[in-house]
Amino acid sequence: MLPEPLTILGWARWLGLITCFAGAAWLDQKYRRVANSYWISWAKVAVFLWALELMVREAGWEIWATALAAVALASMSVIGRPTFKDIFAGNLMDVCVSMTYLIGLSGIVVGALSYGQVTPIDVLIGEASPEASLWWATVSVLVLVWIFEMMWKVRLIHGGADAKALMWVALLMPNWSTIPPLVYSDKWGESIIHMPPAISLLIWGALAFLAIPPLFILQNLRRGNISSLQDLGQAWHAQKVELDKIAGAHVWILDEIFDKADGTRSIRSRKRPPSKTPTEEQMLQQINDLRELGAESAWVSFKWPLLTFLFFAIIPMMLFGDPFTFIMLPLLG
Repeated sequence: MLPEPLTILGWARWLGLITCFAGAAWLDQKYRRVANSYWISWAKVAVFLWALELMVREAGWEIWATALAAVALASMSVIGRPTFKDIFAGNLMDVCVSMTYLIGLSGIVVGALSYGQVTPIDVLIGEASPEASLWWATVSVLVLVWIFEMMWKVRLIHGGADAKALMWVALLMPNWSTIPPLVYSDKWGESIIHMPPAISLLIWGALAFLAIPPLFILQNLRRGNISSLQDLGQAWHAQKVELDKIAGAHVWILDEIFDKADGTRSIRSRKRPPSKTPTEEQMLQQINDLRELGAESAWVSFKWPLLTFLFFAIIPMMLFGDPFTFIMLPLLG
């Protein structure tokens, strides 16, 4: 059992995660963007809860400073990086941010000198001191934030809101110590390796994508959209929508018009969305062209925001923890 302050802190983190992601998923679904001001507001919650945990655990100043380095690195995605020009010009924001970088760097250096002889393996097998374990856990948050930043830059994560959301989760839930899964199994207790909460949420969200094909096939069958093998090839990842309902929707039109060898025009369905998203005017023209050829509906692929799947992924994460421990360890025996 966790001490009561840490138990309360854990439930506060779950409540914060659910509330923040519910709002972010709604904004991303409706407007296809989540303003930086939203993440700045919720960052205060994450930092506050993290600070409470460090206070309860009586962390040394080098651990506090290392945590500040992780926060400073995450802040680059919403407020940018300070420039020497702005710093020398006396811009208060840039001066303050630069100071956090220096403090964070000093925490990393002093922490490395103090706990460098302790390896992450020592932490995993329980042979490290509480202070060393806490410092390495804080360093792991810094690494996670950097990984999500790189994934965003190389387009492994396409949406800026998705990357910022995962960085925020890394700050909100640095480790599993205050948020053990509700379905606590022996495998969880015996395992010395757990995926970080932010990575676990990303993987659970990716697994949620696997529910789309069977659901789409059933829905298309119910609507009578499958009458050929070609339709079946579309039905697992797309839906047929009336042309009048497509304009303004967050979709890609998969049906396109092509010229046949005899000079006539016909309609064929693409398997993949266009590489370049068409403008609203181009989409309206495409709808009109399809209508002129007698089409009343078209196959469309929905633009699913990752944040929506991350929101629903909170449920298995709360219940079972990280997917590696829940899925892989039973298979490995």
